[in-house]
Amino acid sequence: MTLDLATPALLFPAISLLLLAYTNRFLTLATLIRTLHDRYKKESDVILFYQIKNLRLRTRLIRDMQVLGVISLFLSALCMLLLFQGHMTAAKYTFAASLLFLLASLALSIWEIQISIRALNIQLGDMGLDRQKQEGDRP
Repeated sequence: MTLDLATPALLFPAISLLLLAYTNRFLTLATLIRTLHDRYKKESDVILFYQIKNLRLRTRLIRDMQVLGVISLFLSALCMLLLFQGHMTAAKYTFAASLLFLLASLALSIWEIQISIRALNIQLGDMGLDRQKQEGDRP
């Protein structure tokens, strides 16, 4: 396998866009947590408590996704430096590590999305959408 400077450089825009998406998700969740926290202080509703608990897990996952993405970006830059200096073997291992960190970040992203979808399904569960689908009702 040949590895040149352009190969790890290809990861820069992809990782940058991922980090931007992760940051947007984090900011949205942070706003929602603040809103629900204020409501919980007033109402002390157990449902709000579990929603906040769910959101807390999701923010931790997003933080970890961001950290893994930044490490991947760092390793890509290090790989380019190693290639520039002619250390081909070290560059290959560094690039492989960069890809592994990127994959781990994406895996956490899938997990966070699944948690989000489950939470939305629970939230919408009281509407009886599953029952309508089974009965063949139209909205």
